[in-house]
Parts: sequence; C-alpha cells; structure tokens
Amino acid sequence: MSESTQHSTPSNLQVLFEDNHIIVINKRVGDIVQGDKTGDSPLSDVVKQYLKEKYNKPGNVYLGVVHRLDRPTSGIVLFAKTSKALPRLNKLFSEGKTKKIYWAVMDNAPPNESGTLTHWLVRNPKQNKSYAHDKEVPNSKKAVLEYKLLKKLDRYFLLEIDLKTGRHHQIRAQLAALGCHIKGDLKYGADRSNKDGGIHLHARYLELEHPVQKEIIPFMAPPPDDPVWNACL
Repeated sequence: MSESTQHSTPSNLQVLFEDNHIIVINKRVGDIVQGDKTGDSPLSDVVKQYLKEKYNKPGNVYLGVVHRLDRPTSGIVLFAKTSKALPRLNKLFSEGKTKKIYWAVMDNAPPNESGTLTHWLVRNPKQNKSYAHDKEVPNSKKAVLEYKLLKKLDRYFLLEIDLKTGRHHQIRAQLAALGCHIKGDLKYGADRSNKDGGIHLHARYLELEHPVQKEIIPFMAPPPDDPVWNACL
C-alpha cells in the first residue's frame, strides 16, 4: 500500500504543528476524524496515542475535536490539547473567524475563472448528502464560497476555494451544482472513483488566532503524494 493510501498511525502521523495547547495534523484520505458507526479507529484516538507515547503520559490524554473533514478528503485538522484551548477554538470556528482554503481537482472548469457561489443547502441524513438550491427553501442553510482557477492540467482543473461558511459537504455540493465534479467523488457526480476510495479535495491552508497566545498563526498542508496532486504543485 502506498504512503498516500495508508491510514494515519502514531508512528506515521503527519504533524504540521504542535505546542502546549494545539496540535495540527495533515489528515490522510480515509482517516475518520471522530468515531462513528463504522467503529473504525478515529484520527482523534491516533493523535491521543501519539501524544501518550511521545510524552510517556500515564492515564488518559486530553484531546478536543474542534472541526472535522469528510473521510475521503485530506488536509489540515486542528485539535485542542487543553480544556482551556477547546472552547476558544470552538468559538473561532463557530463565528467564522478562521480562514480556510481548500484545493479541489475538478473534471470540468467552472464557467468563470473566479467567482462567489451562494446556495442554500439541504442535508439528507439518510443519504449522507447535501443538495444545493439557488433560493432559500425549508430547512436550508446558507452556504458561501469563493473560488478561482489555479491551474489547468491535462485532463483536470485545479480550483482554490476560500470557504466562507462550514456546511455539510458544502464544497462538493456547491461545485456539483455548477456541473463541476471533484475527481473521485461518485456521490456528487464524478464518473469514476479513485483507487484509494478518496476524492481530490484537500484542506490546504488554515489561519486563525492562537487560543492562548492570541497571535495569528497560519498552517499549510502538502497534498497527498499522487501523480495528479503532484502535477498541481
């Protein structure tokens, strides 16, 4: 199994940053951030084990889950290491005081090279899917993103997405509404899956105020090592 399709373990964890209060991980495709009905070991448990081994900690390790990434996506996930940091980070995310940039490899280019998309998303829990509407409808949540075309590849297009709201499957649903599908994303209209079961959507950049020291800190995550992502760099 190649490095890009391995799940994260305490020994291969891609740590982008760590201090006393936070730890920032580059999540692999297939890692699940928090436990769910599959019963698979979540990334939060892997990070706890990593910290336990690194610092020889007896007993339980504290780790707070601040935000999530969809299982088939890769990129930046931030965890709180202290109970002091967690509520402050939760507040930053819930109030939209973070800058989140994603990269997406698409089968089609959008009609314009850059723009703002505004939709109202309705989540269908049974299908685990969100549907984008042009106008507000019952039970919908407003979803906004900005995009720009960064690069044309042989068969694909690299978009950079500045996420303004954090809705369920937002990027996937909004781009699909334009007739643009993320490579490998069968659920939202791609014509074929990726070998690793993932999709070419990557949380590339995160910027926020440190929960304790209060300075603005930026993080950037390299995309997975595969031929398509490598062509984007």
